[in-house]
Amino acid sequence: MTSSPARPRTGAASTASAATAPCPVVVIGVEGHVVELNAAASGLLPAARSGRRLRSPSWLAAAGGTTHPVSLEGAVGDRFFSAHPSVLEGGRTAWLLVDETERQSLLEELEVERGRTRFLNEASTALSASLNLDRCMEVTARLATVHLADAALVIAPTARGKLPVAGCDHRGEISRSAVAESPESMPGLSEALRGFPPVPSKWIDPAAAPRWLVPEGFGEVGSLAVTPLPGHGVSAGALILLRRVQKAAFTDGEEVLAGLFAARAGAAMSAARLYAEQNTISDTLMRELLPPTLRHVGGVDFAGGYRPSQDSERVGGDFYDVHPPGEDSPETLAVLGDVAGKGLEAAVLTGKIRNTLHALLPMADDHGRMLRLLNNAMRTSHHTRFATLVLASVRREERHVALRLTSAGHPTPLIVRRDGTVEEADTNGTLIGVLPAITTRTAHVRLAPGDTCLLFTDGVTEARGGPMGDALFGEERLHRAVAECAGMPAQAVVERIQMVTSQWLGGRRHDDIAVMAITAPRGSHLSAVDGTTRGRYTA
Repeated sequence: MTSSPARPRTGAASTASAATAPCPVVVIGVEGHVVELNAAASGLLPAARSGRRLRSPSWLAAAGGTTHPVSLEGAVGDRFFSAHPSVLEGGRTAWLLVDETERQSLLEELEVERGRTRFLNEASTALSASLNLDRCMEVTARLATVHLADAALVIAPTARGKLPVAGCDHRGEISRSAVAESPESMPGLSEALRGFPPVPSKWIDPAAAPRWLVPEGFGEVGSLAVTPLPGHGVSAGALILLRRVQKAAFTDGEEVLAGLFAARAGAAMSAARLYAEQNTISDTLMRELLPPTLRHVGGVDFAGGYRPSQDSERVGGDFYDVHPPGEDSPETLAVLGDVAGKGLEAAVLTGKIRNTLHALLPMADDHGRMLRLLNNAMRTSHHTRFATLVLASVRREERHVALRLTSAGHPTPLIVRRDGTVEEADTNGTLIGVLPAITTRTAHVRLAPGDTCLLFTDGVTEARGGPMGDALFGEERLHRAVAECAGMPAQAVVERIQMVTSQWLGGRRHDDIAVMAITAPRGSHLSAVDGTTRGRYTA
């Protein structure tokens, strides 16, 4: 029973007015006794008698003797009425009863639809919050249990023999399992996993539910529904809803709601599965595009460091590689380069350059020839970008390290001696991928124990920062920083250059940055047994 604030009408209504009213009218005295009721009211309230206290409906009887009556609403049998008071002489009240059954039914339907809309909105928000497939399955099972059934299971399609299942039982507990059962063991499940329309729940015998489907302690299954989870072009799985035997069976409206919910859940699961597949592919490709971890090769220390232009990216246009000596060459070939541009597109081209150089390793004794062939390969590709790079052929000669350095439009390598002296290697050349013919000049350098050759990209010298935020790091600052690295191991040199560059940037935007250090070990080198890992040194 509900009440609404309405000012009662006052007047001197007569018994004739009640008798002629089109709606049921009951006149109740001060003490709650029925004074008069018309024929419509007598038919509606057969127990009401003139001169007797009104007993039913209780919501109207309770207000019968009040001195300040207000409008009321309530049920009379299977109908719903609103009662509007009119105060008469002598403290009597005439109650006009208006049938509101149809309006009330429409309001209840509207509230049900609002509830369904709230549920679907909640589901969309919760499901879109994660691109993790396991999480989407668990959220789907939990929401279905709260709003649609006593327990729910979400089953993903698989080609590996076991069905991945996420369930939420009648206690709200989430579980995950892999069931070694055929979808054919559950009526309607195989069809749902293939994306076919759902089998109506009234056609599914709850007794046919296999034991693995029913949560422990759930009891007897009263009704069961299986709904497909539609994905992007293929089925994302199936949703199984279970109700206990005490609950009513699924109605057509509830099955429609389950289908609407399943559409949202299927889209979220399909997006999560697609994301996982793309992420796996990306990780595989990234491993090939990322610069390698450098190590001690052929009695020489190598170290490298890379920082992409955006912290959110893992790869970019700068790269480096170290190719150990092989049958075709007794020298280690180190490469550091810079492709014009940033991000994944530049990284793809760096991958092609690295693969091309790897194929040209048999020609590593002639840097000029390698670079000419690489230039021809880049000019005949569909890419319009260019690249700069430097080649370093490295050979250990007793305590010294011999280098052949060839630059192709790249910043000049720096040599830092053990006493802090910094030299520029005498090499230069034409950048790669622009001109039909290129020219290069190779420098020959010897590193004494403790000396280092530093290769770097222009992301170091062109880093903008400083107190005002717009000054270039520049060659002079780099020379000073390199001089401070005299006598350091290769890894320490790389870390030092990265640190001072990062401090200069101060978190500002920057180009890709790559650094490689080649260091002649201090002292006599005793090779490791396998000839590649770091050995021991003597003073």
